[in-house]
Amino acid sequence: MDYVIFVLAMAALVYGADFIIKESERIALHFNISHFVIGATLVAFGTSLPEMAASMMAAGQGKSDMAVANVVGSVIFNITLVLGIVFMMAKSMNPQRDLFSKDSAWVVIPLVIFFIMIQDGVVGRVDGVLFLLMMASYLFFLFTSNKEELEGELDEDLVKEKFKWGKSILLLTIGFVFTIGGANFVVESATHIARSLEVSEWIIGLFLISLGTSLPELVVSIVAVRKGNAEMSIGNIIGSNVANFSMVLGGSALLNPLSVDLAATQFDMLILVGASLTLLFVLANRLYNKAGGVFLLTILALFIQNSFA
Repeated sequence: MDYVIFVLAMAALVYGADFIIKESERIALHFNISHFVIGATLVAFGTSLPEMAASMMAAGQGKSDMAVANVVGSVIFNITLVLGIVFMMAKSMNPQRDLFSKDSAWVVIPLVIFFIMIQDGVVGRVDGVLFLLMMASYLFFLFTSNKEELEGELDEDLVKEKFKWGKSILLLTIGFVFTIGGANFVVESATHIARSLEVSEWIIGLFLISLGTSLPELVVSIVAVRKGNAEMSIGNIIGSNVANFSMVLGGSALLNPLSVDLAATQFDMLILVGASLTLLFVLANRLYNKAGGVFLLTILALFIQNSFA
C-alpha cells in the first residue's frame, strides 16, 4: 500500500507544482510584468518546486538524510538521465550561446560551496542563508542574460488566454494543496518503504524521491527535443541544479539544520562530482550528441549498479 501512496503522492506533488507555476505566470502576465522577468524567475524556480516541497517537508520532520539525498540525487539524475536522454534523442544541437564560457561556472560554484559546507557534517542555518544569497546571485546572472532566450521559456498559450481571477485562485489553491499534501505523503510513505526494505532513508531519498521530483525536468526536456529546442534544456538543467543546491537545500537548512554522514555517502558524492565534471567536459567540447549521451548514461548505470549492489 505504501508504494501506491508514494506513486499517487508523487503525482500530486508534481502536478500541484505545475499548477502553481502556470497560475503564477498567468497572474504575472495579467499585471503586465515583462516576459523577461517572468522567464528569468521561472527558469530559476519552476522545475525545482517539487524538490523544494519534498526536502523541506523531510527537514521539518527531522529526516536530514532524506532531505539532502533528494538534492544530491536530483542533481545526479538531472545531469545523467535527463541530459543523457536529450543528447541521445536530439538529431543535431548547435546552440548559439557559448554554454561553457557563460554557464559552466554555475555547474562548479554550487558544488564547491556544498562540499565546503558539509565538511563539518552539518548544513546549518548560516549555510542556508549563504545558499540563498547564492540564489540571489544566480537571479542577478539571469537578469543580465540574453532576454530572448529567457522569454522563450514562456508558455505561449497562457499569453493568449483571457485572465480570470476565480479560475487562477482556484487552481493556485489546488496546486498548493496538492504540493504540500503530496510532499507530506511522499516523505511518510518513503519512510515506511525504507523500513520495510531495511534500507536507509538516504537511499530512498537518493533514488525514489529524487527520481520522482526530477520528472518535470525530464518531461520539459523531452518536449523541447521534439520541438527542436533541445539546446534550451541544457540551460534549464544547469539552472535547476543551482536552485536545488541554493533554494532547496538552503531553505531546508533554515527550517532545520541538516546532518550529512560523509563516510556513508562517499560514493554518491563521488558520482555527484563525476557527473558535474562530465557535464563540464561536454560543454567545453560541445559534445551535444550521442557520444555525450553515452558518457552521461554510463555514469548513471555505474551509479545505479553500485548503489544496489
